[in-house]
Amino acid sequence: MELTNIGTIKELFAKHGFSFTKSLGQNFLINPTVCPKIAEMGGCKKGAAAIEIGTGVGVLTKELALRCDKVIAVEIDEGLKPILSETLADFDNVEIVFADVMKTDLHALIAEKLQGYDEILVCANLPYYITSPVIMRLLEEKLPISAVTVMVQKEAADRLCAKVGARDCGAITVAVNYYSTPKMLFRVNRGSFMPAPNVDSAVIRLDISRTPKYTPKDEKLFFEIVHAAFAQRRKQLINPVASALKIEKAVLAEILTECKIKATARPEELKMEDFVALSDRLSEK
Repeated sequence: MELTNIGTIKELFAKHGFSFTKSLGQNFLINPTVCPKIAEMGGCKKGAAAIEIGTGVGVLTKELALRCDKVIAVEIDEGLKPILSETLADFDNVEIVFADVMKTDLHALIAEKLQGYDEILVCANLPYYITSPVIMRLLEEKLPISAVTVMVQKEAADRLCAKVGARDCGAITVAVNYYSTPKMLFRVNRGSFMPAPNVDSAVIRLDISRTPKYTPKDEKLFFEIVHAAFAQRRKQLINPVASALKIEKAVLAEILTECKIKATARPEELKMEDFVALSDRLSEK
């Protein structure tokens, strides 16, 4: 069954009475080259298990199942249940969990269903509206996964994979670099989907750090500073950070100077080491 064939997809939808749910940001892949590349470049192999977030009609699920020993797919739309029962009927190593990934206990899911695998990977074609929350949940929960390979909006990919200290950098850039090493893999044009979105996409891979790359004295404070700084990303960071932490600007200016950071610096000018140094110095107050 050619799951990237428009005719096949339309027949499946008609047969099972399925219709798109606009609120879920559903765009189904019709480019046959994309999912094999995601699975391959995502590190799928024998001995490994994969977690997929959002199945669509099972195009990526199939490619993961061909390469990994086990696939757990978390899909929010139960309307896809009869379609997936048909499209994935040949794969006994796939289990679909119909649930909202943002409300799912992922540690419990992994402990129950993926014990004993050499490596656990996450691969997904994420709806644009939920890209950042899902990625941050996967990173912040410090799950026993080695890499997250996802297709996201091209603009989001650029920001996620930007260097900390570059103009495209945002709070999520800092967070992604804190927990992982991001890499842009390849671009996917809008014509690769049905219905076609208004923007192009890109596939990125986040290799999770096994040991922390950065160790601020107070991780919570570190992220409070990052989020405050980028809340007004084109302005000097001294104003939002002083306000958020309830510190006098003059005092913060002195601390910035001690950390060898210009008092007039904007957040995208700071490197990761600068944010750590500032956080550590402020944790002493």
